[in-house]
Amino acid sequence: MDSEKENNVKHFLDLIQKSRKGKFKVYIGMSAGVGKTFRMLQEAHTLLRNGIDVKIGFIETHNRKETHDLLDGLPIVPKRSIFYKGKYLEEMDVQAIINLRPEVVVVDELAHTNIEGSKNEKRWQDVIDIIDAGINVISAVNIQHIESLNDDIKEITGVEVKERIPDSVLKAADEVVNIDLTADELITRLKEGKIYTPDKIQSALSNFFKAEHILQLRELALKEVASQVERKVESEITGIANFKQERFMACISSNHNTAKKVIRKTARLANYYHSKWFLLYVELPHESSDRIALDKQRHLINNFKLATELGAEIIRIQHTKIATAIIEQAEARRATTICVGKPHLTLFKVILSTNIFKELLNKLSSSEIDLIILS
Repeated sequence: MDSEKENNVKHFLDLIQKSRKGKFKVYIGMSAGVGKTFRMLQEAHTLLRNGIDVKIGFIETHNRKETHDLLDGLPIVPKRSIFYKGKYLEEMDVQAIINLRPEVVVVDELAHTNIEGSKNEKRWQDVIDIIDAGINVISAVNIQHIESLNDDIKEITGVEVKERIPDSVLKAADEVVNIDLTADELITRLKEGKIYTPDKIQSALSNFFKAEHILQLRELALKEVASQVERKVESEITGIANFKQERFMACISSNHNTAKKVIRKTARLANYYHSKWFLLYVELPHESSDRIALDKQRHLINNFKLATELGAEIIRIQHTKIATAIIEQAEARRATTICVGKPHLTLFKVILSTNIFKELLNKLSSSEIDLIILS
């Protein structure tokens, strides 16, 4: 009875806390130059005309004249200077924003990495602090900065994007708005010098701004926003859960590259189904901390960290049989779907790998659990 009372109190406290938080709106686009910053500044002007106390916390115009001109007449919070590696650099002044307590603050470049010595490592963490202080935030990010899409972006563009935000940041947004352009419109803007300076245009056309790349990035952006809208409809309007509540369990080994792909792809699936997911690592006797190579141990820790950032609950157990451990954990956690990486069938491992899969398939055949093999 006491625990029920405690739960009721906790639920009420959660509601109070949630009501105190600011609202969070994110503009998302398929690439630089689609007009996210321009749109945010237009919105700031509209809010200001309607008597809303709006301030510019941080904006990056990239010297685009049409964007820069929109700053006229908007109150800007002065940046904070930080002395780093022999020179002064500027960052958003989070504390000044919180002290000023505007109704709305505009914060660009959500995936930006702060200068060493800042309170938070990433700007998205600054934004969470501002929202927690009860201030509404309008921000922007490009699709290539979403953590779970990192492998897809690398496959499309050949570029591994270093600055990324966890999917949970986008999930926390009250509103996600896609700024959409056709590939032709975007390329025209690039050629007209509205995105980059003339010396960078040809390089951009040969790499990130190829028509086929833009189309694929556009598709990812549209899917992401559609998924966010669907989640909002389900949680706020219908309130009806799916008949089968999906619960995914990703299984990784100490193979670093395969593990990363499995983590990101499972996170995407869980995100799509708005479901809980787990990351399982089965430590075999020869992989105990005193036997496993230090670099493998470091990769494992990094993969656990990545999965945690993407919303997973980590399960690390010791066992002599991988297939048995997977089934036991799947049943204990009520997982509906197991996600594994495609086995790397080298000559030395072919028998072992095949046996594991054969045993796993045999065990799954008598259960209700689905198996997804991710490439």
